[in-house]
Amino acid sequence: MPPELSDDHVAAIGRVLNDHEVEFVIIGGMAARLHDTGHTTIDVDICPSSDDANLSNLADALRELGARLRVEGDPAGVAFDPHPAMLRDVEMMTLITEEGPLDLCFAPAGFPNGYDSLSEHASVIVVGAVDVPVASLRDVVTSKRAAGRPKDVVALPPLEAHLASRER
Repeated sequence: MPPELSDDHVAAIGRVLNDHEVEFVIIGGMAARLHDTGHTTIDVDICPSSDDANLSNLADALRELGARLRVEGDPAGVAFDPHPAMLRDVEMMTLITEEGPLDLCFAPAGFPNGYDSLSEHASVIVVGAVDVPVASLRDVVTSKRAAGRPKDVVALPPLEAHLASRER
């Protein structure tokens, strides 16, 4: 299993996305980790806005990050052109970048409106001097519950306990 992504990698990805004015929210395991839950993860999952201007900004950011399609058995990934029209046609994309694994998910489980719904409750967390928007822990739990994958089901009890302790 690959090592957990460091804050330096998260900050570097966040910096490039911010520099290109990408509207996004960090979701999934990385969001859980950034909420100090002790959750571990090996990639950064983001939910970007799907409006045309943002897809253009995202495409530019992905080019700067040297993004390649992540495929099993090929650690270098497969080259692709991240143009906005192609990004509009995908729901999920797993990538490898020069700063580590990055997954795009435009409609995470439990949030069919994606960015529009998640950004309402997101907060900004500073990672390595970079401000990154992070889904609320409640939204992370909701999404993991809706996904129902074995890894999500296993992660739910500690995340729910952490959420309950924060809400007391």
